[in-house]
Amino acid sequence: MTSGVIVRRGRPDEVMALRHAVLRPHQRREEVAFSRDHDEGAAHFCAQVDEGPIVGVASVLPEAPLWRPAAAPAWRLRGMATAPEWQGKGVGTSVLAAVVKYVAEAGGGLFWCNARLPAVGFYEQAGMSTTGEPWEEPVIGPHIAMLKMVDPAAAHGHRA
Repeated sequence: MTSGVIVRRGRPDEVMALRHAVLRPHQRREEVAFSRDHDEGAAHFCAQVDEGPIVGVASVLPEAPLWRPAAAPAWRLRGMATAPEWQGKGVGTSVLAAVVKYVAEAGGGLFWCNARLPAVGFYEQAGMSTTGEPWEEPVIGPHIAMLKMVDPAAAHGHRA
């Protein structure tokens, strides 16, 4: 990854600006909050340049997908965004790795997201695969569900 960039746990309010600017600029900033951002088990991650700006974000929360409602445990990735000038520099890969590590340490399970079609290759490089058929998300564009199974972390804190 680019030197000087660290990934850390963040607060819901810290991910909003980038989530708004990159993913949903057509909405008002207060509309980009997800209803479950503050739920128990929800976690937010920020990639930050030294003490400077946040350049990558993602959120994850315990939630089973509608297409596999009995999946337990299940974790949904939401609001993954990288500042345009930092795309292609490993920021998103590092943020996603931190999210997956969190899921593993929380017991693992089905890890999934609704991915924008242009991002499918990025998620495939992280070991995720598509499921189902693409659909058009109004105003946002075409999406497809993606998933992978995450093994629980071993007792000593490393992935099994």
